[in-house]
Amino acid sequence: MGYKKVWFVTGASKGLGLSLVNQLLKAGQYVAATSRNINELTSAVNSNSEKFLPITVDLSSEQSVEQAINATITQFGRIDVIINNAGYGIGGSIEELTEKETRNNFDVNVFGTLNVIRKAIPHLRAQKSGHIINISSIAGINGATGWAIYSATKAAVIAFSEVLAEDVKAFGIKVTVVAPGAFRTNFLTPESLILPENPIGDYEEVREAHARYIKMDGAQVGDPEKAAAAMISLVSMPNPPIHLLLGNDALTRATGKLAALTTEIQTWKAITISTDLDG
Repeated sequence: MGYKKVWFVTGASKGLGLSLVNQLLKAGQYVAATSRNINELTSAVNSNSEKFLPITVDLSSEQSVEQAINATITQFGRIDVIINNAGYGIGGSIEELTEKETRNNFDVNVFGTLNVIRKAIPHLRAQKSGHIINISSIAGINGATGWAIYSATKAAVIAFSEVLAEDVKAFGIKVTVVAPGAFRTNFLTPESLILPENPIGDYEEVREAHARYIKMDGAQVGDPEKAAAAMISLVSMPNPPIHLLLGNDALTRATGKLAALTTEIQTWKAITISTDLDG
């Protein structure tokens, strides 16, 4: 893995975040790991290493995030890699989900990620180096029935990551946005997946879609340990990708979306170009 780096990983108490932290510590890296529940985090990681810094963070609070970044700098002297992994899924049609349910998902999946980036970049910019890895989802590229809000949050992560990569490349900072497919984590369990408090009976296809996904729990083909290893490998690359898909299912959904979008663009090309001023 090369020389030792300082990694800041959010959502580290379970799933891909936990796999990342365990692999990094095993490799002798310095890791600041965040969670809303520090007891859950320390129990899951079970490490007394001085290279491990567990931190309680409320990602929706800029002050809490800034304190976590500063604690990392104080403990390790710098930050080299940011992995914005924290997030959760929410299912339901737009009509079914309340404003609170919708805003809460954006607060964690989008604004929490932005808070970390906003507070970390001054340090990365000052040292003229760093790598920001934002975890999105294949749902942000090709959404599915019943997951409109979740897909919207993950599409936002992809969109701002693309522009962020352009904005900070002059400072020696690299950006990668990762879009995983289905991995065998606890993502589809009640602790990581929210469904509408007030479902509407007419949305039969949405209920069926949710049932199919929940049935998939524990049978996903993606290996979280391999996903973590793939993400860690990005940091040693001289020219890492801006976009990285993880999983065969992600590849299939992404290429399907590209093909459908290309066909639609070409089908309606005449109307598209008809709106230009003559001459």
